[in-house]
Amino acid sequence: MPKSELIPEDSYRELLEDLKKRIRSSQIKAAIAVNHEMIRLYWQIGKEILSRLQEEKPRTMVVKRLAQDLKAEFPGMKGFSVRNLTYMRTFANAYPDIESSAQQVVALIPWGHNCTLLDKVEDPEKRIWYANKIIEHGWSRAILLAQIETNLYQQQEGVINNFDRTLPPPQSEMATEILKDPYHFDFLTIAEDVKSQDVKRSLAKHMRDFLLELGVGFSFVRANYNFDIGGRDYFVDLLFYHIRLRCYVVIQLEMGEFQPEQSGLMNFYLAAIDERERLEGDNPTIGIILCKTKNRTTAEYSLRNLSNPIAVAEHRLPQGELPEVLPSTEELESELENAVKEIEGE
Repeated sequence: MPKSELIPEDSYRELLEDLKKRIRSSQIKAAIAVNHEMIRLYWQIGKEILSRLQEEKPRTMVVKRLAQDLKAEFPGMKGFSVRNLTYMRTFANAYPDIESSAQQVVALIPWGHNCTLLDKVEDPEKRIWYANKIIEHGWSRAILLAQIETNLYQQQEGVINNFDRTLPPPQSEMATEILKDPYHFDFLTIAEDVKSQDVKRSLAKHMRDFLLELGVGFSFVRANYNFDIGGRDYFVDLLFYHIRLRCYVVIQLEMGEFQPEQSGLMNFYLAAIDERERLEGDNPTIGIILCKTKNRTTAEYSLRNLSNPIAVAEHRLPQGELPEVLPSTEELESELENAVKEIEGE
């Protein structure tokens, strides 16, 4: 019987795709369930080792014997090495009540991720924070390790922003992830009391290093972006486009303590960039104010009722001396073009 007489081709394809989605969903759920049971088993083994063996020396000797006997009894099961049994003991000690609402998240992530957290993160609160991020973003172990090494927890903890009130949930979460606090400009050679314009020029001369410090996804657009409103010239320090967020990002560099009026001016700049540069499909432009220091309460009040997404973070300049000769405007433009070409060519 021809296919067309059994079921229309479009209907068949729709049925097939729906079944494939259901099967994949079931596979994922089954994998999560298996992982959850395995983590609970490992926790129970670790808890038994802790409760029955109080002293370290006999505990170590018994763990070695347990590894041999368990592998002999369950030859088809992996995970009963001395090293893994030691991790189970550490795991049970780190999470005394794995069924509690605060700790149960660690039973939802792979065992290898848990071992990485035990090795690299001492603070229990930070481990739970990273565990939630693993589930939220599907991080691999390599990405988790990279996030820990760059101290993502500390970087995001210090950043102040109003993204949750000015951006929809998916965009606000992604935007928060790109932020750091502080930003380190160790690649510059400048004096601590250098003027803002000198730092901007030096950053432009080291655009490759600056982009690396900002993180993945930033594409440089222009320095000293100029626009006229009401017969008056205004200048945006640095304009970028973030590929993942699909939006422009304005960065203003301040050399002193954060002041409330800076957030109002940034709000004005973002409205102007949205009007002049934002295209169909682009998300709202984001502003980042980089200052030497900030008072958290002052910054939070300053951003509270603004309509545009703005973040306030600190920067760290190295100790050193400013080069005697700063580049001319022509030299600066040439250096910027070369830096952008080099990055785009990678």
